[in-house]
Amino acid sequence: MPALLKTALTCNITWMGFVPDRDASLRSVAVSEAQATFAGFEGEAHGGAMRASCSRVKSQHPRGTQIRNVRQFCVMSVEELAQIAAAADLDHLPPEWMGASIVVEGLPDFTHVPPSSRLQNAAGTTLVVDMENRPCHLPGLEMEDTAAAKKLKAAAKHKRGITAWVEREGPLAVGDTLTLNIPDQPVWSHLDRARGLT
Repeated sequence: MPALLKTALTCNITWMGFVPDRDASLRSVAVSEAQATFAGFEGEAHGGAMRASCSRVKSQHPRGTQIRNVRQFCVMSVEELAQIAAAADLDHLPPEWMGASIVVEGLPDFTHVPPSSRLQNAAGTTLVVDMENRPCHLPGLEMEDTAAAKKLKAAAKHKRGITAWVEREGPLAVGDTLTLNIPDQPVWSHLDRARGLT
């Protein structure tokens, strides 16, 4: 019995890119197509099967610990980029500034699609949603408008997209349609208690 439910919900890839040198800049470089391998996009600074742990998992691992890389991609949505731009008083927010790997259009509240969901194109190329990507201060360093840069991190809260990794290798291209497949299970009834909300 399948554990993942193929939904009727889809989105289209409107932009793709990769970050060539994470130490130099978070800015990504646009590409129209790329091969998604088990290590991510070739030449992507966030690629690789393994990575050094960072602040996102500091509650579990000391910084720099070698861990599985489930952050090969930063996937954002057109809709949420527009919302971030509006909240930061920007006319437009280029995905390059955000270090995006893929930008999609068509899935509402994209940042909160369920973890472990799959995004799959017609060729079978499959990305696994890890979790919500948290905002950081680095995109603001790409901006000349310092007032907007100061607002950017707060504006991106719960709108920064998701991190993802490759489950099945294959091509990805601007214009591809991705189908959302979600875990076929109920939401954990103890989630609020685990978060300390009850």
